[in-house]
Amino acid sequence: MKIISLLSDLIVESSRFEVLFDKYVKPKEGNRTGLMDFNTLLTLIIADPDTKVPQNMNVEEIRPQDMDKIKIGKYSQWLIKNFAFPKLEQNHPLMVLDPESGQYRSAKKEYEELFFEDLYKVTNDLIKFERFKNRLPEEFRDINKLTPELLYDLVSDFSLEKTKATKEEKTKAAATYEHPGSEIVFRGNNWTVAKISDNTQLGKDAACFYGGYHLEPPKGETKWCTSSPGLSYFDTYIKQGPLYVIIPNKGMKFTHDLEYGEKSRLPALRYQFHFPSNQFMDPKDHRVDVVKLLNGELSELKEFFKPMFLGGGLEGSFGDKVQLTYSGPNNRDMLSMFVAVYGLDEIFNALPKTVAALSIENTTGESIAIDVPSTLGSFTELRSIYFKNMIKSLPDEIGNLSKLNTISLLSNPKLTKLPESMGNLEELSVLVLKGSPVGIPKSLEERVMTAGDGIYFLD
Repeated sequence: MKIISLLSDLIVESSRFEVLFDKYVKPKEGNRTGLMDFNTLLTLIIADPDTKVPQNMNVEEIRPQDMDKIKIGKYSQWLIKNFAFPKLEQNHPLMVLDPESGQYRSAKKEYEELFFEDLYKVTNDLIKFERFKNRLPEEFRDINKLTPELLYDLVSDFSLEKTKATKEEKTKAAATYEHPGSEIVFRGNNWTVAKISDNTQLGKDAACFYGGYHLEPPKGETKWCTSSPGLSYFDTYIKQGPLYVIIPNKGMKFTHDLEYGEKSRLPALRYQFHFPSNQFMDPKDHRVDVVKLLNGELSELKEFFKPMFLGGGLEGSFGDKVQLTYSGPNNRDMLSMFVAVYGLDEIFNALPKTVAALSIENTTGESIAIDVPSTLGSFTELRSIYFKNMIKSLPDEIGNLSKLNTISLLSNPKLTKLPESMGNLEELSVLVLKGSPVGIPKSLEERVMTAGDGIYFLD
């Protein structure tokens, strides 16, 4: 079993950092160096205000092998791209000089020094962007469409000193649901979703507003602990991930005759979802059946919330490795709820195509066996696959995954045949079929070096 455990670790060995390291630091074919060194990459990652570094970690001593302890922020890729591939004016020296000339190298060094000299300002602008994004014109709310210069122009008039919404803003929020410290991320025919990810006092002010300041349902408000001005629960939850508040577009009663809250003026019926803690609450702060809700009165939100179930609710972002465990319809784990709402086959349509390590395991006694769809072949960054007790076939398109080096198909009793296209997988070095009644494809037989107990090592 030790080797199986080792292979499970290999399945999830890839990380977002490794992808960035491979792309920007590792030398490319024909070059002696990459686009930047590790320290430069690290500086740009740390400059992202959304990056989380453990408190006991000294940034100056971080090495590549330490990066698995750091949660890389959502703006890191943008910072790296703007440093490595800046959008410059046509007459800029880096646009007109010969890249092999000493003048070019000198101009490049000057550009990089100026970039890092102003990096702290860009960090500050990103903090403003995150906090005030919902006040920008809609066409400027995607950071990937902005340059550092345009970002500065857009947020320069905002102040980070502000910690609470004004009376005028609160009055407006009662009608539009747009409150400082939050952003409206969905508007439908019947429901609106406000997202709170700001972890400062401004974010807590928004949570208090949406929850009705803990005045409770008899006053048309909620009993959410995150909405109490005097308690610290908001700080605990927001560190784990964003809060989503689901509000009907018109007044609705909850348990009393009031259709609107006495203080917030929001509809009395509203819900708060927090995916990292697996909490889906009604105004009484009681758990609701989120599967029933999304298949019923909140059905127009099904597509919107789909990524949050598989991504843990963290910005709808999965990262480069995905580990999912299905424990049955009566359980509250994210994958089980996802399957109950969307169906098991939908997993492959919901995942980002940048996933490098994919692990899906059925831990129930249920006889689940799906045909993995042909869309698997579009996950071109995949390096490892782990499917346990859940599949009955793989598509021919698996042969398109040129980076795939590890395939583990443990305990899939209905898997009886593997596609011959697996012979195209030149990087494949480990194939695990233990507990599955299937042999290796003929196209791989000549590459097998050692095998034992359903585990094959290939050259």
